[in-house]
Amino acid sequence: MRNPTAFLKEEYDDLVSKSLDWKIQHLNGPSTPHCIVNGKEVIMMTSNNYLNLANNSKVKRAAIAATKKWGAGAGAVPGISGNLRIQKEFEERLAKFKGVEAAVAFPTGFAVNSGLIPQLIGKGDLVISDELNHGSIIDGVRLSKAERAIYKHNDMADLERVLNEAENNQPVPRRILIITDGVFSMDGDIAPLPEIAKLAEEHGAMVYVDDCHGEGVLGEGRGIVHHFGLQGKVHVEGGCMGKGFGIIGGSCAGSQDLINFAYNKSRTWLLSTSPTPATFGAAIAAIDIMEKEPKHNKKLWRLTKYFKKRVDKLGFNTGNSQTPIIPIIVGEPVKAKTLSDELFKEGVWGFPIVFPMVAREKSRIRLQINAGLSTADLDFALDKLEKIGKNLEII
Repeated sequence: MRNPTAFLKEEYDDLVSKSLDWKIQHLNGPSTPHCIVNGKEVIMMTSNNYLNLANNSKVKRAAIAATKKWGAGAGAVPGISGNLRIQKEFEERLAKFKGVEAAVAFPTGFAVNSGLIPQLIGKGDLVISDELNHGSIIDGVRLSKAERAIYKHNDMADLERVLNEAENNQPVPRRILIITDGVFSMDGDIAPLPEIAKLAEEHGAMVYVDDCHGEGVLGEGRGIVHHFGLQGKVHVEGGCMGKGFGIIGGSCAGSQDLINFAYNKSRTWLLSTSPTPATFGAAIAAIDIMEKEPKHNKKLWRLTKYFKKRVDKLGFNTGNSQTPIIPIIVGEPVKAKTLSDELFKEGVWGFPIVFPMVAREKSRIRLQINAGLSTADLDFALDKLEKIGKNLEII
């Protein structure tokens, strides 16, 4: 007789045998630059908390104050009775911060992509996606009924080729959507957004950028669109408060028409309970800090340049990183996991990234800089990287 759940263990065991399984670590306290993981103190270098706002006293106080005033939860999906005034306040502040007409909050960044992409495009349309786009974009595209094309990573000649081929097809697509990460989360490089916007304008295509790893980092915290001065040229800005903002939640920013459309079409917004009041209180405080205290962003970039220069000098392969995401690309999954394990023993937490997150032969540990770290912390990490890298014959 068929065993309906045998595949669960079989497939997991297969992952373990290939060193492709995820081993979940547990923090014994907050996600701080120096944190306790399974009872061991380590330097945190595997967090998206770029500005260290998850631990900022103003952000924490704002979350507590919002909970006291508005309660622990919104009570319903936003379209029914869960759209509290504090949520609207956040959305208005975010739109102003990004320099666009309007914004809307989602439960997560993943929910933005999985809920909005399938509504923007459908049968008779074409979506064109960078080959290294995030899994949430891939899932959102798969949920649509549009035709799909992929262009080589950040290759504008290949994007132009795809667009030209689409224009020569019969019938021509009803709509074309070009979608890209802003900052690519596994490699730390930046999308050539001005060139994408130019090609899109020539072909009458929409541009959708997932800026989850750009918020708080690029454009003085406002993200990649502000970084390149492309307001009005990029039609959809997807965002995530779980990274530079230090909280949780997703967002979509753009024209008022876009937000009205999302209100009425996106099921991940319509059918999900609103994020907590604490989330919005903290997010508003995070915007205040990014606007009034640029020192956090400036320190993040100073530390990033310091660390990147020295890790490159040691001979590690950091790919095309241009941001606080700095991959140490080592090749095989086993070697990436061994590097991570040995670093952890020495007091540095750098998480291994293996297939299917990246190609098997491009396994790595991903190190991420946090404004709460010090130069001494980075020197400590560099010393351990050099020692272990030589022992493992990576450098």
